[in-house]
Amino acid sequence: MIPPPYHSIHVPDPQPDAEQLQWLAPQRRCTQVRVQRHTCECQPRIYELCQAGGLVFVRRTDRNQAGVEVAETEWLVTARAQELWQKIITGRSM
Repeated sequence: MIPPPYHSIHVPDPQPDAEQLQWLAPQRRCTQVRVQRHTCECQPRIYELCQAGGLVFVRRTDRNQAGVEVAETEWLVTARAQELWQKIITGRSM
């Protein structure tokens, strides 16, 4: 029997008191960005925890009929970015 395809994390709907994040246009500050974690590709909105130039940020990609829209958070030190990632994947931030 062939196992079902692996699905990654699915982000839940935002909680009623979820923090609204400020999403910015991509900065392109570095030529190389390493994706450390990501949410499931089967969703129209995916999140990626990215590292570049000693800092970490979250990239959000929305895919719909109009095309693809990419935004990112501010670039943060690792501890703050990890905390932000946890808030996003648990629906406490959006």
